[in-house]
Amino acid sequence: MAAGLLLSSCGAKTEAAQAADAADVDTTAVSTVYYIKDITPENLVKIYKALGRKAEGKVAVKMSTGESNKSHQLDPALIKPLIDELGATIVECNTAYSGNRNTTDAHRKAAEEHGYTAIAEVDIMDAEGDTILPLEGGKHLSHDIVGKNFTDYDFTVVLSHFKGHAMGGFGGALKNVAIGIASSSGKTYIHTAGKTNDVDSIWNNIAPQDDFLESMGEACKAVFDYTGDNILFINVANNLSVDCDCDGNPAAPKMGDLGILASLDPVALDRACVDMVVNSDDPGKADLIERMESRHATHLLDYSEQLGLGSQKYKIVEL
Repeated sequence: MAAGLLLSSCGAKTEAAQAADAADVDTTAVSTVYYIKDITPENLVKIYKALGRKAEGKVAVKMSTGESNKSHQLDPALIKPLIDELGATIVECNTAYSGNRNTTDAHRKAAEEHGYTAIAEVDIMDAEGDTILPLEGGKHLSHDIVGKNFTDYDFTVVLSHFKGHAMGGFGGALKNVAIGIASSSGKTYIHTAGKTNDVDSIWNNIAPQDDFLESMGEACKAVFDYTGDNILFINVANNLSVDCDCDGNPAAPKMGDLGILASLDPVALDRACVDMVVNSDDPGKADLIERMESRHATHLLDYSEQLGLGSQKYKIVEL
């Protein structure tokens, strides 16, 4: 499958490519994205092992615990064998909007109701506050604000449900890192492109769309600079609603499941998922494509590539 051909310019170079040339960034790198069509617990473990990077030490699995019982968060039965294989803790941070996960008590209750506390320890990482990760090279953010407990972990497995998103267009590995690892204050800081970290002021200071997407990329850079190679990325592309698991009343999926994809490169992984949606012969894809295009979603990929977080050129290895 060719990479980077859809939802972006096919003729002239993209803004990110022009910027990469100016910064002498290598845009020729081709990353490997592993793919399994059948979404099963066994295949989730199989694709993790295919990555060839063992999660060692105290392992965090960053995923969304989901806003409500109507949301399309990952099934605990699907992920339990992988959690057991890793001996991992599920980690989350509180939201910056009113709902079922904006306080630690409410978030723990939601995680229990959705079946996650029955399969693993669940750590709400900003339950006791947050911490600063330094950031170099950001034009919107000067740092990232993450859950205090994030630094307790030696390795992070970013386990994402790939689907649409009301603000970002799609939610995958990059959003799960940028917004998911950020504390409530950090989420506010990103959504306002560095203007404020006051949660009560978030909706009065929402940044222009591209600035928001770029701020997500910058937050990812701070996390990746901190983790180094002690991180990997798995996307489960199922229940492909136009809405995120943060939506308590999401739209029903209109296209069929695509499979499990994984990579050591989060940019390539999210690009591959986007391309797989667009290249699908499923007519139900139209709403999800519209959601991504209307939110300028792939600008996140362009800017993240410009920041050196990965490559939009990839090869698919089907397992």
